Amino acid sequence: MNKLTYFGPFLLLFALCGCVSKAPIPDLTPPELIQQAQAASDKNKYTQALRYYEAILERYPSYIDEICAAEYEIAFIHYKQKKYDQASAEFAALLTRYDTPDAELLPPQFKRLAELGLQKIAEKQRKKR
Repeated sequence: MNKLTYFGPFLLLFALCGCVSKAPIPDLTPPELIQQAQAASDKNKYTQALRYYEAILERYPSYIDEICAAEYEIAFIHYKQKKYDQASAEFAALLTRYDTPDAELLPPQFKRLAELGLQKIAEKQRKKR
């Protein structure tokens, strides 16, 4: 039996699975995008979750509560992936939003969560030394 005949169906399935993750993100509301992102993240489908959060950033730049949520969740996904340098930079960038005169309009929970994320990263880095 030819190797291509044997492995052909597996290669096709692998190729199709790769295409599914690149499917366009549907036109959803910010809460729907967050819900889809959280569902993907709960299943450890971080690439898919990131795409939903990035869609919020691109499509709804004036929805500040959702922007803060998306920025935090993106940083937290990178933290879970042990991409500590990237997560640290993203948590820090989110915290700069809270250093503006309009900070009182921002959802306060993401400031605290980003601070906790930075603390956890610092602890992990101290333990490594």
